[in-house]
Amino acid sequence: MARPGQRRTGARRTTPRNQRRGRHRGDVVSVVAGAVREVEAAVQRRRVTPAVRTKFQAVALLVREEHARVRADGAGSDSNRAERLKRLDGIATILARTAVGDSALLALLAEDALVSDAARSLKRDMLRNAGIEFPLDEAPPVERAAVPATTERQVVPQSVISRQLANPFLAPDFSAARPSAPRPRRLAGWELLDPLFSSFERAGGEAPACMALPAPTSRFTPVGLELMPHQGQLVAAAAAGHRTFLLADEPGLGKTAQSLLAAEAAKAYPLLVVVPNVVKTNWAREAARWTPHRPATVVQGDGETVDGFADIVVVNYEVLDRHMGWLGDFGFRGMVVDEAHFIKNRTSQRSQHVLAISERIRSRSARHLLMALTGTPLINDIEDFRAIWQFLGWIDDSTPLDELTDALEDTGLTPADRGFHAAARQCVIDLGIVRRRKVDVAADIPDRRIADLPVELDGPVGRSIRAAERDLARRMVTRYETALANRSADAVVEGIDSGIDSGIDSGIDIDLVRRVARSELKDATTAQSGENVFTMMRRIGQAKAELAADYAAQLARSAGKVVFFAKHVDVMDAAAETFARRGVRFSSIRGDQTPTARQANVDAFVNDPDVAVAVCSLTAAGVGLNLQVASNIVLAELSWTDAEQTQAIDRSHRIGQTQPVTAWRIIAAQTIDARIAELIDSKAGLAARALDGSDEEVSSSADVQVEALVALLTDALSASPQSPAASPTGC
Repeated sequence: MARPGQRRTGARRTTPRNQRRGRHRGDVVSVVAGAVREVEAAVQRRRVTPAVRTKFQAVALLVREEHARVRADGAGSDSNRAERLKRLDGIATILARTAVGDSALLALLAEDALVSDAARSLKRDMLRNAGIEFPLDEAPPVERAAVPATTERQVVPQSVISRQLANPFLAPDFSAARPSAPRPRRLAGWELLDPLFSSFERAGGEAPACMALPAPTSRFTPVGLELMPHQGQLVAAAAAGHRTFLLADEPGLGKTAQSLLAAEAAKAYPLLVVVPNVVKTNWAREAARWTPHRPATVVQGDGETVDGFADIVVVNYEVLDRHMGWLGDFGFRGMVVDEAHFIKNRTSQRSQHVLAISERIRSRSARHLLMALTGTPLINDIEDFRAIWQFLGWIDDSTPLDELTDALEDTGLTPADRGFHAAARQCVIDLGIVRRRKVDVAADIPDRRIADLPVELDGPVGRSIRAAERDLARRMVTRYETALANRSADAVVEGIDSGIDSGIDSGIDIDLVRRVARSELKDATTAQSGENVFTMMRRIGQAKAELAADYAAQLARSAGKVVFFAKHVDVMDAAAETFARRGVRFSSIRGDQTPTARQANVDAFVNDPDVAVAVCSLTAAGVGLNLQVASNIVLAELSWTDAEQTQAIDRSHRIGQTQPVTAWRIIAAQTIDARIAELIDSKAGLAARALDGSDEEVSSSADVQVEALVALLTDALSASPQSPAASPTGC
């Protein structure tokens, strides 16, 4: 017997099922639209009864199933199918937004939610009201893309579930990213990656450092703001269709604004921005400033406060692992990686996560936007490029990918040809390397300089440090002499006879010195106790802390606000105590602060005229801060790299600075500190040569730690009465 609600459909039973399906299927959307409005009104009136929850779940089931059916249905025109999908998406959006205000409704949207018998029955009734007599249970399943491998602990913010259901269970559209048909390769069988990297090491004077860029545009700039011409050029390139960028402008040239407006020009939303933890809040602020109509959300911890409907999602490297699942399924069309040199170690977890998401985005669309931002892409070695190029989709683990390979093919050259390296370098640059120097594009930014201030470490502390340095040198001398004595007599004679060619310099075997230095450094890295180069540098920093703070206090009183950088927490603590005793108000910016606390301290330094000094962590505050309010910087401790030092200085030496910037390096005279300062300066040529086409000679890419130990051991051997170098005869 027919149920009361079935009487109207009885006259249609004489029509074949396939005709009924095609004739009345469109009515489902109308029925569901009416039902979802009823649910929405009930929730707004706060009258969420069991009947309302049943209707909510029935609507959700119908929207999900109808969406899958429409996508799989090949009948009808594309425009008609698109219109039906659009209407269903609108209904799903209402469902999701309604559910956000009621946890019971939100739970019903989960894919594994238990479907009540009442909801199943109501769903069938709604189908009959639309002229359909059968359920959609046979609808084809929705394709689900694989989730990248991650750690076991995974979270999915509730609002992200709502957003995903606003476009319910959409399978990714791979049509735009189908691989092109393979074609014969002239360079097949050639090793290409090493020559590509080598082409940057071989760059000489006047070698180009930047892809060709169009005339600048201000079309996407919000009212009241203004881009500099070099910024507008990159935005124009994105508007013209370029989609991968290694934006390697010198620090302080506004890379954040360029990337946000490039995403706007490319319509690359939703946009994922991966950043160091310390700059998350700043990125959200910059997004609100440069793209105010694009809501941004910051992922904190497990993501309880994430806005799943935001256009811009900002997440830090440290929490990527627990959010990989939903980030992979979110449907991003753009991805920006800030401080991209953080991923240079491809074996690290954060690098693998970034590369996995990038590959996922690239597999879904040919119109994605990928941007790697770093003012220091090369820190120690040209290999630092590798992970960044892989993120951008220019190479994989072993070979160039199609676009780069095609460009290399078009040169007509092979790695054996004389002009290959210059042509290969240009091919990579044309893929999207954008590198501008302040001196070239921001002449209105005043100059900067680094001034060394030697200080004498007197008293027991200074004597203790110098004694520890002598002990370290003696330990390495003993290692060196033991290794030398263990060689066979023939090998020693052969080494002396071959002179410089075998590494002998003034009676000292330089190769052996380097091996001893590396061995000492390895022991220092793994040592749990005892004196080594790292503990010695920390002690030197502690000894300099009060002297450096005193100088910063003097600068603050005479020249205005000062930024004080240190590496170690105890050095920062000692400086803070000194400022407190001197009556100098200060802000503290450290790595263990929450983004909110950090931003509050930054704001206090920038906006409060009575806050004279910002005491900053060299590693935590060396990126992502705008501190143009200060033109004097005190570097109380040395970095191990020129890149880190430069990043710190460029917190003040950037767009918006109106005064010449001076970085005062506090150097402990007559200690290893002075030697390390020289080594840092000598290594500054790598990025200049590889990126800027400078003729400056590049020193060895070995770590500064090794070079410092080499210098310490060489000096000790030269001064030792037992050393061959100290003997009048050299033997």
